[in-house]
Amino acid sequence: VQLQASGGGLTQAGGSLKLSCAASGIYSSITAMGWYRQAPGKQRELVATVTNHGRTIIEDPVKGRFIISMDNTKKTAFLQMNALKPEDTGVYYCVVDIAGSDRWFWGQGTLVTVSS
Repeated sequence: VQLQASGGGLTQAGGSLKLSCAASGIYSSITAMGWYRQAPGKQRELVATVTNHGRTIIEDPVKGRFIISMDNTKKTAFLQMNALKPEDTGVYYCVVDIAGSDRWFWGQGTLVTVSS
């Protein structure tokens, strides 16, 4: 399983970025995809998840600002990040849950930096 995340970068507070995560090497169905993030000096935290049926969970710190979606056909997840704040700065990791697997698979991460 390989997860290729992209779309990170530097933006100012109030700006927007859209992350993408393309999954490959998967030969069974994807049940869900998601994003975690890790800010400097802090623990990794869940940002959002989306199931293959379109059900989403958005964590409180980003609720109302971030939108997660998934293209089942392309095995790609997206994270639209709006109204970004400096505290959104961190490395964002894509994860995928596969049918028949007992764990989530992780990608390498993409860096998001929000300046004040």
